[in-house]
Amino acid sequence: MIRFYFHPTPNPAKIALFLEETGLEYELVPVDTRKGEQHDPAFLAINPNGKVPAIVDTDGPGGKPARVFDSNAILLYLAEKTGRFLGDAEDRPDLLSWLFFIATGVGPFSGQAVHFQHHAPDRLEYAVNRYRREIARHYRVLDLHLAGRDYLVGGGYTIVDMAAWGWIRMASRVLAVQDDPLAPFPNLRRWFLTVDARPAAARARQVGQGHDFKTEIDEAARRALFPSNYPADDPAGA
Repeated sequence: MIRFYFHPTPNPAKIALFLEETGLEYELVPVDTRKGEQHDPAFLAINPNGKVPAIVDTDGPGGKPARVFDSNAILLYLAEKTGRFLGDAEDRPDLLSWLFFIATGVGPFSGQAVHFQHHAPDRLEYAVNRYRREIARHYRVLDLHLAGRDYLVGGGYTIVDMAAWGWIRMASRVLAVQDDPLAPFPNLRRWFLTVDARPAAARARQVGQGHDFKTEIDEAARRALFPSNYPADDPAGA
């Protein structure tokens, strides 16, 4: 059994996709990040960084429970546990390279692009320009790589495609372009439509739909989501 700590955001979506692809038995544990539940001591014992997703594998190495946090680490752990979606042995260097490209590039720069365009209290044009242009550069890297390829690594579908799907599905919000945001990146767009058409992707999009997550971004939510913006000694801080 996998206990899956989840909020409906891009990084947990990657894990939802893997779980739905493999049919691994899992228990969904909602973590309402706008209510600050990621800062609860019980959750911090699983992920000291206070972020979702995280998992607890009740049948970890040696049959003992194992916690894993960070979406890309979880993907790699589960792929190795199940022996699925890792590509061929000769693909391993590429798989690790592209997985970490997404972990250190696509994900963080997408998150900053979203933050400065949609959440910052003052629109800082330098920051908006910096992160939106940099994520567009990452998209171009992926687009060039996908020329003549169906998937990102080797000849088949892997955890790298799942990792990228989690963020590319949010391209309209990341780039602040509502009408076909991937149009300038035709290979990336073709790849995304292929992955997004998988039945497991449709199921992954529905994960957590029955839970009443907080949607309002009020001052309490801002403190919960962006605690570093507040002084550590502020008693009202997260």
